[in-house]
This record gives sequence, structure tokens and C-alpha cells, in this order.
Amino acid sequence: MKEGEEANQTKGADETHYDGTLDAMKKIVSAEGFLGLYAGINGSLLGVASTNFAYFYWYSIVRTAYIRYAKNAQLSTAVELSLGAVAGALAQLFTIPVAVITTRQQTQSKDKRKGMIDTAREVIEGEDGVFGLWRGLKASLVLVVNPAITYGAYERLKQALFPGKASLKPWEAFALGAMSKALATIVTQPLIVAKVGLQSTPPPARNGKPFKSFVEVMQFIIENEGVMSLFKGIGPQITKGLLVQGILMMTKER
Repeated sequence: MKEGEEANQTKGADETHYDGTLDAMKKIVSAEGFLGLYAGINGSLLGVASTNFAYFYWYSIVRTAYIRYAKNAQLSTAVELSLGAVAGALAQLFTIPVAVITTRQQTQSKDKRKGMIDTAREVIEGEDGVFGLWRGLKASLVLVVNPAITYGAYERLKQALFPGKASLKPWEAFALGAMSKALATIVTQPLIVAKVGLQSTPPPARNGKPFKSFVEVMQFIIENEGVMSLFKGIGPQITKGLLVQGILMMTKER
């Protein structure tokens, strides 16, 4: 989570409206050139690397501790999801500032966009102070169910489709990773959209007033754009998940 392509899932300061993924790409290229499609890539790459590292790091610690202290306990689906949620929550505490900075960069127009350090300074100079770097933390903590669902689904699909198989072939791991991530994305997309709204510059209709909670963001979106807008950007989000998670699990299995 994480979270590059999430940036255009809620309207930014310029209220640019995108009628789908291709329309968004055309308008971005028209306004900023081809490189506009890579806005905030440094922060995005750092965010992906740090989030995945932190998740795997904490998940291995939490899982090992559970097995050690809960002797003879079965690692059921519920337990796997719970362990994943704990690991995800711990990872978010350390990585969310990168996500906030990247989201702010990607939702600003080219003439207002700054580098990572200057963007961080801009966030800190806001009304929340240094805690502004943790905006959307509550939504992010709720969103830990995304990797929990992903990895829980992956383990269960692996057991169901490839029982007793110690290691998977690259294409098998890729397929399972892609399927598990698609499922998790569909379930959590409204929260992803709400989190972006929390971390972005407030839309003009808010007169500069930041959102206070992800529930407030969701209410604003429903009132102004309709319920289905809670799932905007789900196409690119699933596509990104299919590639990233598929490759990640394929590498992990090897």
C-alpha cells in the first residue's frame, strides 16, 4: 500500500476529471508531457520497497513468535490474517510518511509540484505540523487487511491448488499472487480512495479545509460523485497489483 497509481483516484486541487485510465493518461501527457506519468516515482519506488521489506520483516517476526509461544496451535486462515494484520500495522507506522509525500506530489499540478524534501516540509508546515506526515494513518491501519487478505488468500490457494507442493513454478506463483491481490483490492478499494483523499491537497469545494477522517472523505465522495466513485481507479489498481504481487510472489517462491 502502499501506492503510486492511487494518486489520481480522488480529485486534486485543480479538479481535473478523468473518464477512465486512458483518458487520465492522455490528459496528463497533454498537460505535463510523457514524464508526467511518472510524477512522484522516486517516492513511489521508495514506498514500495520500504513497505514490502517492512511487511515481510515484521510478518516473519510475528509469525515466528506466534509459533514459538502457541505450541501445537494450528495456523488457520483467521490466524494467518490476524498475523498479517499485525505485521501490516507495524509496517505502516514506519512507512506512511513516504506515502503521504508521494501522494501529495502526484495530486499536485506540475507548476506546484516539489521534490520529496520540499514536499515533506510543505506537509509539516501545514496545520497538523509534523504529524501531517502520518495523515491517513487510521485508514492505513484499517487497510492492513489488504496484505493480510492477499497473503492469507495466497497461502490458502496454494494449499488448495497445489497441496503438498513445497515450491511452486514461477508461473504458478505469479498466477496465485495475481489472483490473491485482485481479491484484496476489490474488497479494500473504497478505503484506498478515502486514504488518498486524506493525504492529498483538499479540493476547492473544501475551501482549504483538510478532511479529518476517511469516513468524512467517503461521505464527501458519495455526495459529490456517487457511490461508484468509491471504486474509481480500480482498473489500474488491480493491474498494478497483478504485476507487482505476481512478480513479488514469484521471486519469493524462488
